[in-house]
Amino acid sequence: MPTSSFSHTLRSTAAWTTGLLMLGTASAQTAAEESWRVQLTPYVWMTGLEGHIRPVEGAPTAHVDNSFSDVLQNLDAAFFLTGTARKGRLVLQGDFSYASTSDSASLPLGLSAHAKVRQTSATLTGGYNWPLTPSSSVDLMAGMRLWDIKAHVRVPGLAATQSTTHFVDPIVAARWRQDWAAQWSTLVYLDVGGFGMGSDSTWQAVGAVNYQWSENLFFSLGYRHLHVNYRDDGKRLDFNQSGPMLGATLKF
Repeated sequence: MPTSSFSHTLRSTAAWTTGLLMLGTASAQTAAEESWRVQLTPYVWMTGLEGHIRPVEGAPTAHVDNSFSDVLQNLDAAFFLTGTARKGRLVLQGDFSYASTSDSASLPLGLSAHAKVRQTSATLTGGYNWPLTPSSSVDLMAGMRLWDIKAHVRVPGLAATQSTTHFVDPIVAARWRQDWAAQWSTLVYLDVGGFGMGSDSTWQAVGAVNYQWSENLFFSLGYRHLHVNYRDDGKRLDFNQSGPMLGATLKF
């Protein structure tokens, strides 16, 4: 990604985030004496992978359509964590996803190819919370999503190649929370971004049902879909990840 484009993306993202945060300045001043409320949610995402991938210029485009069981079979490691911090009506949100997979394929003449892919994405947003009713509220946020994808292909004794792709997408996001009963609530989250600054487009949707086990512990069951369409320097990363998710939230 060119340095000027990268800097422009960061400046644009910072401007959007600052604009949203300024909307909450008055309430933020009122809440200046309030303490931060933090919650962290490690979760399991049982995702499949579908799309088209060309990791290096000149390589053929591969159509990938792997179910969660296919991904799990080739999974080396994975880690997913999301969290929020609130003070008054100000809200900060972060999400970190990491997965490493490896696979092998047979080639003519008795040869074999080994491939390893590491994918990291980190989303950081900030914004403002508006109450809709006594039992529901919505967060409007802006920020960025960082992508880092590394692929390494090796044919023992013959050749090896690797590719590293990283880019930053500006995003805008909204999250709606609804309390239905003393211990039950739902969460709907949507973000969109890219806009040709990092990727051509990216979007994410999450829906979850939450159960409050104790004052500081919640369990969540939901579904997450993540899409990105990135094309640059002959590379193509155009894929969807979808699947159910299960998490436990700790409040501090």
